[in-house]
Amino acid sequence: MKIQLHDNKKHLDFAPLTLTRPVGNLRMGILTNDERWKMLVPNAEIFFETEDYLSDKFQQSSQAIVVNACVIPNEELAKEVVKLKGNEELIINGLWLARSGTGEILKDYSGKQPTVINHRWELYQKNAEVLAQDFDLITDGRMSVQLSPTNTIIGDSSKIFLEEGAKVEAAILNTNEGPIYIGKNAEIMEGSIIRGGLAMLDSSVLKLGAKVYGATTIGPFCKVGGEVNNVIFYAYSNKGHDGFVGNSLIGEWCNIGADTNTSNLKNNYGFVKTYSFRTKHIEQTDVQFMGLVMGDHSKCGINTMFNTATVVGVSSNVFGAEFPSKYIPSFSWGVHGDAYDFSKAVVSSNNMMVRRGLELSKEEIAILKHISL
Repeated sequence: MKIQLHDNKKHLDFAPLTLTRPVGNLRMGILTNDERWKMLVPNAEIFFETEDYLSDKFQQSSQAIVVNACVIPNEELAKEVVKLKGNEELIINGLWLARSGTGEILKDYSGKQPTVINHRWELYQKNAEVLAQDFDLITDGRMSVQLSPTNTIIGDSSKIFLEEGAKVEAAILNTNEGPIYIGKNAEIMEGSIIRGGLAMLDSSVLKLGAKVYGATTIGPFCKVGGEVNNVIFYAYSNKGHDGFVGNSLIGEWCNIGADTNTSNLKNNYGFVKTYSFRTKHIEQTDVQFMGLVMGDHSKCGINTMFNTATVVGVSSNVFGAEFPSKYIPSFSWGVHGDAYDFSKAVVSSNNMMVRRGLELSKEEIAILKHISL
């Protein structure tokens, strides 16, 4: 069968992360939503209904069950979705979950309430509940690789799961607030202190003496050090040194310079204002804790100090002695928003990727070009 994840007109609400990917490819918990659907419905082919400029990389199908990509599926929902036939639409409290054909025949969903995301900050706000759900899905009926006796465990040891090749030595692991998942060939170095939930994806590294508060997700091939609280790192990004990052979202192929710090709370403890890609203005929110959102391929220099609720676009290079602006557009150079030449930005991205044996595809370069215009 075919399942198509529909952006549900939320493309701009999750930007800058969704400038380079559909809503259905966002990561929270342990999995991206397309990975989650593939696990729940193993025989399914996954497609995306998204912005036209993304469709060469993230392909669309004309014959598929269409699913709301803002809904994080659970096992009950997946079972109901695959049963859809004719022109049925599955709904809950007025929200559409999935549809087959025209969807003119409404069908109420009465199973376990799924997690729904509507704004980018909900990715980290709801990361704990999704991480716990993903942990149960991935580890059900499986046995963890044995944990080294050099570690100190606080809480339930059954809430720690190591995949093949994972290494954890001389760390403190606390599962009282959430599970800890360590992916294939991932490593937690000595002296690290972890309070779950934590998800480390394949070949990621938590560096010496790191301090991690849940719920945090470290994507595949990321390297993270220093102090981290409630952050989602996408793939191939680095925060290798000391400095604090909290309540933040860091895209793919990003690099956080040594001793960079993010404010995640205003001095007056009030609700924050942050940049909206929908209105193209700084907007008031009802959120108190919000750190940094950084789009793919962006980087910052050493000792960068980010204000509360700062948004950095795609392929920007942030450096300088001053506090950066709360909004730094895509393809910016320095803290004053100077233009970053497109060809030089592509070379910089490729230089980082070549170190991992990869390079930008023609589809990815076309996406970056669209964003730069």
